[in-house]
Amino acid sequence: MKLTKERIVDAGMAVFAEVGYQNLSMRQVADRLNAHAGSLYYHVRGKDELLALMADRISRRAYDAGTAALAALPPDATWQDRVEAQAATLRQEIKQHPGGAQLLAESPGVLSTGGLSLMERLLRTLLDAGLPAEHCGIAADTLLSHITGFVLQEQNQPAAPPTVTAELYAELRENFPLIMGDLIPRLSQDEKYTRSVRLLCTGFTALS
Repeated sequence: MKLTKERIVDAGMAVFAEVGYQNLSMRQVADRLNAHAGSLYYHVRGKDELLALMADRISRRAYDAGTAALAALPPDATWQDRVEAQAATLRQEIKQHPGGAQLLAESPGVLSTGGLSLMERLLRTLLDAGLPAEHCGIAADTLLSHITGFVLQEQNQPAAPPTVTAELYAELRENFPLIMGDLIPRLSQDEKYTRSVRLLCTGFTALS
């Protein structure tokens, strides 16, 4: 098949999912495409541009999904609703790609226009909500860092939980009663994520 920028990005994301950020190489991407490494440079100048294109693809899809979610909100939606809509769609989009959270975290460093668009819209949402401009950057960065960190943990969970004997469980419960006991509710990942975003929004409210 003819090499295209889109196919190179597809292969780059597949390799990235296997070897990670530091170990990704143009040669590995070329091997995935059964092509010579030199032929990739007609379409992509190098690893940095490839990473930028990969981050941009995920970010743009997340941006489009966020646009649709925002459009579906009722006219009386609060700014917190608008933040939650952007956060929910971003999480869902980057979860679909192994390594997506890491790519998004690296996107400012490679000047992904998609990633910058996500940040720009979030900053506008916070400014329109009345948050002082001096705090908006930190608030937006905190939220995006939380989202990428949350998904990074989700994507790195073991396929199966560790085996815990009754004896070990009793010992853990004794030593870590808050973690292992019944006082702190155990929530699903979806509920935990939603509540965590709302908690951050509550903190942002105090800034205004």
